[in-house]
Amino acid sequence: MSARATVLVVAKAPVPGLAKTRLSPAVPPAQAADIAAASLLDTLDAVLATPGVVPVVALTGDLTKAERSREIRSLLRHVVLLPQRGADFPARLANAHADAARLNAGLPVLQIGMDTPQVTAELLDECVGSLRYADGVLGPATDGGWWALGLRDGHRADVLRTVPTSRDDTGALTAAALERSGLRIGLLPELSDVDDMTTAREVAAVLPGSRFAEALLVGVFR
Repeated sequence: MSARATVLVVAKAPVPGLAKTRLSPAVPPAQAADIAAASLLDTLDAVLATPGVVPVVALTGDLTKAERSREIRSLLRHVVLLPQRGADFPARLANAHADAARLNAGLPVLQIGMDTPQVTAELLDECVGSLRYADGVLGPATDGGWWALGLRDGHRADVLRTVPTSRDDTGALTAAALERSGLRIGLLPELSDVDDMTTAREVAAVLPGSRFAEALLVGVFR
């Protein structure tokens, strides 16, 4: 079966003190990074189980210092691994889309992060399918941001360079920037990004037995 799309994961090596810092002081930095590692691994499982896609990871950070480094490296052997490029996060996002589009010319790009371990292969398959009916799709997050961005032409993500991130209106601003550039944008289901302990507990509650849920329990009760 020929590939239908590229699924791009924009990820950060889960290094203690640098990953999921907002989970502290509820858990120490090493455990916050372990929770981030579990989230990344569950996300990669979903991507690798999605039919008819090319899995790509744009990574920043030092995996040699990361929690669960060996396990992460094992899964990364099954994806195309690219370095993130850019001076700030908006630039890195735009560049990751462009790099993925060049790598797999002609394929749409569906990009997610590593903060939604509840994502499933079935949901990603539906998100890819929705690109048949729009120029792009955007998955809103409950905090006002977004968890997924799909574009038929990944180069059109260049508009992200001007959109501020980590704000409660980032999702709305992203949709507006894409529409101003002439794209027809469809909406994907809303998900919660795991950025704080309250949200982490809510997401873990719907993922019993997952790496993420187990890591959260260990981190809270250790």
